[in-house]
Order: sequence, then C-alpha cells, then structure tokens
Amino acid sequence: MTRPTQDQINAALWRACDTLRGPVDSTEYKDYILIFLFVKYISDVWNDKREELRAQYGDDETLLQRKLGRERFVLPEKSSFQYIADNRNDADLGDLINKALARIEDANKAKLEGVFRGVDFNNESRLGSAKDRNRLLQHLISDFDQPVLNFSREIWGDKREDIVGNAYMYLTERFANGAGKKGGEFYTPHAVSELLAKLVAPREGDRIYDGMTGSGGLLIEAAQAARDDQGQPTRNFALYGQEINGSTFALAKMNMFLHGFDSARIERGNTLTNPLLLEGGRLMKFDVVVGNPPFSLDKWGIDVAENDLHNRFSRGLPPKSKGDYAFILHMIESATEGRGRVGVIVAHGVLFRGSSEGAIRKRLIQENLLDAVIGLPGNLFFGTGIPAAILLFRKDRGDKKDVLFIDASRDFEAGKKQNRLLDEHLQHVVDTYQAYDSVPRYAYRATLAEIQENDYNLNIARYVDTFEAEEAVDVQQVQREIRQLETDLSGVRQELDGYLKELGIEL
Repeated sequence: MTRPTQDQINAALWRACDTLRGPVDSTEYKDYILIFLFVKYISDVWNDKREELRAQYGDDETLLQRKLGRERFVLPEKSSFQYIADNRNDADLGDLINKALARIEDANKAKLEGVFRGVDFNNESRLGSAKDRNRLLQHLISDFDQPVLNFSREIWGDKREDIVGNAYMYLTERFANGAGKKGGEFYTPHAVSELLAKLVAPREGDRIYDGMTGSGGLLIEAAQAARDDQGQPTRNFALYGQEINGSTFALAKMNMFLHGFDSARIERGNTLTNPLLLEGGRLMKFDVVVGNPPFSLDKWGIDVAENDLHNRFSRGLPPKSKGDYAFILHMIESATEGRGRVGVIVAHGVLFRGSSEGAIRKRLIQENLLDAVIGLPGNLFFGTGIPAAILLFRKDRGDKKDVLFIDASRDFEAGKKQNRLLDEHLQHVVDTYQAYDSVPRYAYRATLAEIQENDYNLNIARYVDTFEAEEAVDVQQVQREIRQLETDLSGVRQELDGYLKELGIEL
C-alpha cells in the first residue's frame, strides 16, 4: 500500500466525525472519535508486535503471551479494534465496545486507568435507541476500518508515532475551533504552546510540569522542545501534570501515550485546592513549569487557600472572583529554587489590576522573579478574541534586575476565525528574548526603577513605544495641489453647464 499523507489521514478522521455530527453534541463527540483513534493505533501496534514475536519464536502461544506481557502496554483478547470490527453486527454493540475498553483499562492500570470509563458507547440519551445506536456505531467502525487509517509498521516504520500524534493534535484543535469557548477551555493553540515551550527552554534531565494540563498539548510541546548540552533533541526528562476535568484528563492521558510519553504522570484533581504531585507531603519541585490557566476564574478556592498547607499564598491572597494569581503563585512555588523557569499565559488584566493583585505583583517583582512580559496578538485563542500575554518567571536570575517587555501584538497572519502565529513570528520573539535587549517599537529592557516609577504596572504600552511618526506634511505643496484641483473643478463645471444648455436644461 502507498503511504498516505498526513493531510489524507487528517481528512479521513475529520470525515469520521460526520457520522456523529447531529446525533451527538459537538462538545461530546470528540470523546468517541479520539477513543476510536487510540484503540485503532494500539491495535495496529499490538498486531505488529505479535507478528514480530511469532516470526522470532514460532507458534508457542504461552511463550508469545509471556513476551507480549512485557511490552509497553497489553491488549487483552476481545479488546482490539479488529475484534470490535468483526462483531459490528452484534445486537448489543455499544455494550460490547464498553467491555472491550474496560478490559484495556484493567490490563494497563498504571498508564490508562480512568481513560475510557467516562465515555459510554451504550448511552441512549447521547447515541439514541438500540437500533439507531448500533447503526451509528457501525458507521463509525467502517470510518476507521479503511486502508488510509492503517497504522502498521510495514507502512510507517518509525514514523508511526509521529503521524498518529499529529493526527490526534489536529483533531483536538479542530474540536476546539468548532466548539467555541467551551471547546477552547481544554486547548491552547499549537503555535502559542510552541512559543511558550521555546521560551522556557527545557533541558536534558529536567522535570517538566503543567498543573492545568488540559488535553496535554502544552506539556507535549515543552517535551519536544527539550535539548541536551549540544542543542540536540533529548528524551531524558520527566513529565508531570494535573487536570481537574475528567473528560479532558482522559484526552491528556491518551495524548501522552500516542506521543510515546507513557511514563508521564498525570493526576486528576483540582490543582489549587488539592495538589496531588507531592513529595514528603510537600509540593513536588520542577525545573520547568508551564501553564495556560483559565482567565479570571471565579470561585477558585480562596476559602481553602487561607489555610494552604504548601505556603503558596504567603505573598497575598488573590481576589475570590479572579484566580489568575492563584495559579501563578502555585506555579512559582512549584519551581525548583535556583534554577526553576516558569511560563504562564495570562489575560492582560493580570499586568495592571490593582488591590490584592497589585500587591502580589509588587512582591513578585521585588523578589526578582519576573524575567519578561510578552504581549500576543488578539484573537489567537478559541472562544475569545481578547489578546493575551506570556509572563516568564525565573529562579535563576542572579544579579539581573531588569525586566524585558516585548510587544508582539502586531505580528500575526489574519485568519477567518482565528489569527495565526507563523514560524517567523515565533522566532522573532524567541530571538528577542534570548538577546534580552531593547528593540525600537518592539521590545524594551526596563530597569527596576522604571517599573517602580510606574507603580509596578506591567502594561506593555508603558514600556514599549510603538508610535511611528508620520511623514512631515509639505503645507505649500498641499496648497498648490488644492488650487490645481479647484481650477480643474471649475473647468469641469463650465463643460457640464455647456452640455446641459445644449440639452435645454436650465439650472
């Protein structure tokens, strides 16, 4: 078989969504599609491994099962995609799929526990009566049971992991785009994730953490940006995350697995009120901390924060109706002393709002933690057109006291629904940050004294002057042009009057 392109695979997957559009709400059918993609992938991987071992050890089933049991995952009998496809005419197809998924979870609890339990393929309220439900699921099986979605090693070789991971990311972005604000809650646009990952620059051996993991895209970008001392990509790092939403938690677990990050530790729970990544009862520390927390979250847990066991709010309590600084403080407290780097996406209000937020911001600057403020274009995020910014904090600033402000708000490619950041836009920001110096109308390296003079207000416009002087006007030339226009107009009027007189029209 000819190897299909990434675009052909993506298109086939998006066509599969047509089967569920209409019968299933747009915010929910993503779960069914992504689970089928996941099961199809692991089934093809398992079949390849079985055939490889069979060629090596023969038909000794006991030996084969023992060898297969040592693989990165186990696919029990009656749980593969092929088993589901072979039994697509079963009268209770939804229940058959549920049981197959449960068997996969039970056999891989360390890596996949909780991934499938929240999605019911036998749900009448979502998928209709038994007859309609079976027909819907049969169509979905047929959508995935086609050559273009064959993920065998014979076709893909070592590229299989990349191609399926890319397809998964493609689908999550399309789902977020189509679902509006609700869909966008679990997804950070790829280019923004890539930019943030490059800015925090993960290194070999780092612990990398996202306490608002969502579907895992930002954490994966950080992993893919990790470099060794020679600047080469490395897999020597550890990934950690926590996510409060059950459905999104499942997306993140599958995403990690599809990208080959099986050992990533993703916990399910509320990061602010119940952080689960602990060591010796205290917050686990990380070399790189990234996050895109929800903007201005109301009821974020101030009642619990007042008695926080992890000293996260010693710099002050954020307002109960705006949780932005609660997430920021958690991230900073989770960063390793002496070398931790923190990158967080925020709404612009975080830069200048006063009261308790202003007091916290002042403390962070006085403690020499803030390293850079980067303004992004508007309309980048799904479900909101407001512009965002990136705050970079570092615990390895040493004697450096200045803060770099970058105004990248004008660098983007306009789209029909969302604006886009291109590679050259990302590189411009990264190069400017690494140079850490002022650039006319783009970046400004502000001293601590200047920030103090602005009462610790971080509004980028206070530091980066984007005003471009207009060309000087030659008044005399303008007057000459006006007189010429008046002369021309007078001639035209006389000519028009002549035509009207010939036509017998008196004005």
